[in-house]
Amino acid sequence: MSGEELTPFREIHESDLESHSLKNEMDSYGYLLIRGLLPPDDLNQLLGEIARIVYAAGWLLPDRNPLERMAVISAACGDPDPSFKRTYEEVFSLEAFHMFAHHPALRKVMNLLVGPQLLIHPKPIARLIFPNCERFVVHAHQDHQAIGGDPESFTAWMPLHDCPPELGPLQILEASHRFGLQAADPKTGYVSRETACGGDWVSGQINAGDVVIFHSLTVHAGSPNVSSQLRISMDCRFQDCGRALNPSTLVFAGSPNGGRSWETTYANWRSADLKYFWKRMPLRLKPSKDELAQLAQTADSPAMRSRYARILSQIETQMPG
Repeated sequence: MSGEELTPFREIHESDLESHSLKNEMDSYGYLLIRGLLPPDDLNQLLGEIARIVYAAGWLLPDRNPLERMAVISAACGDPDPSFKRTYEEVFSLEAFHMFAHHPALRKVMNLLVGPQLLIHPKPIARLIFPNCERFVVHAHQDHQAIGGDPESFTAWMPLHDCPPELGPLQILEASHRFGLQAADPKTGYVSRETACGGDWVSGQINAGDVVIFHSLTVHAGSPNVSSQLRISMDCRFQDCGRALNPSTLVFAGSPNGGRSWETTYANWRSADLKYFWKRMPLRLKPSKDELAQLAQTADSPAMRSRYARILSQIETQMPG
C-alpha cells in the first residue's frame, strides 16, 4: 500500500496552533500533523551530524555529498544486524540527538497537549531506513505494546529531511486509539492491517520541520522506502510525569553484559544539563521497585526474571532510596 493510495493527513500549521484545540483533535483522530514546527537550520545541524556517522560507516556513496543520503545498497542493514547496531550506537550517543527531543518548539506543543508536568522519555529513537529493503519496513503496531506504563503517552515522529511518499513516511490509522489495545502477534507486537479497528489509513509527504504526534494506542506503520536514499527520521515520547511510567523507559534492560549504558552514552557530551534529567522529577514507576523485586523472583521464564532483575539493578543505581 503506497502513500499515494491513502487518505491525506489532516494538518495544522504552526502559525495556527493557538486557534486549535490540540487535545480535541487528538481525542478525535489519535494524531496531529503540525506543519513547519521545527526550524530548518536546527534540523540540518542534527542531520549533518548523523549523515557524517553513516557516511563513515560506508552506508552512503563516497562520491556524493553525505547530506544527499545516497545509499550504498550492498551495505543495507537494520536491527538486529551487528553492523547496524555499531553505527546506531554512535548516533544514539550524540548529544545533539538527545537535545532535539527537548527542542523548545516541541516542548511548547507537548505542554499544550500533556500539561505543565511534561516528562520527555530519555531514549529517543533514530530511524535509519535503507531503500528497497522489505525486511526493514516497520509494520502496523501500537507503541503502548512496547512502552507500557500509562497509555496516555504520545510519540512525536519527525523526518530530518523532506520525506515524500517514495521515502516511506509514516502511516496512521485514524481514531484507532479509541479501541484500546488491539489484537497483536505476541512475538512481534504487529497488528493486522486487515483486522485493525479505526477509520481511514492516512499518510502523505512530511517535510523537514513537520512533526506527527500520535497517541500511544494509535495504530501506525512505516511505508516502504522505494527511493535511492537513506531515510533518516527520529521519534521521541512524552507523558505527564504524574502518570505511571514503566521503569524500563529509563534503563537499558537489553544490555546485560556492559553494552549500552548512560555512562557510555554521555561519555563525550559537553554539557551535563540533560544527563539523568529525569532524576529531578517526581516519577511514579509501575512496576515499582518492590514489584520489580517480586517479578525478578516470580516471572514466568528465566529470561523475564533476568530482565526484571537488570531493570531493578539499574533503577536502584540511578535512584537509590
